[in-house]
Amino acid sequence: MEVIELDKPRTLLFDLNAFAELEDKFGSLDQAFQKMQAGSVKATRILLWAGLLHEDEKLTERQVGAMISLTNVEKIMEQITEALTAALPEDTGTDGNAVAPDPQ
Repeated sequence: MEVIELDKPRTLLFDLNAFAELEDKFGSLDQAFQKMQAGSVKATRILLWAGLLHEDEKLTERQVGAMISLTNVEKIMEQITEALTAALPEDTGTDGNAVAPDPQ
């Protein structure tokens, strides 16, 4: 979890619910991240919103947007990236797909 200073200290947490919301909004986590990295303020707002939902399920995207300014958006993007990285499993060098055992 990443502590982030907004309207008050808040905690970014990308849990399964946050990932489901991002999938609903973007189709995939990769798409969401790519749009934020391309400079989309809308994507940044949605990613931040999803990461804060664990604190307050009634929080809206517009409320989260009011917590961001052009002076802090780059730092917020960095913190979102750190929180997402911490939430994802480490790459073990395999493709992660289960393989059925050989029946012989």
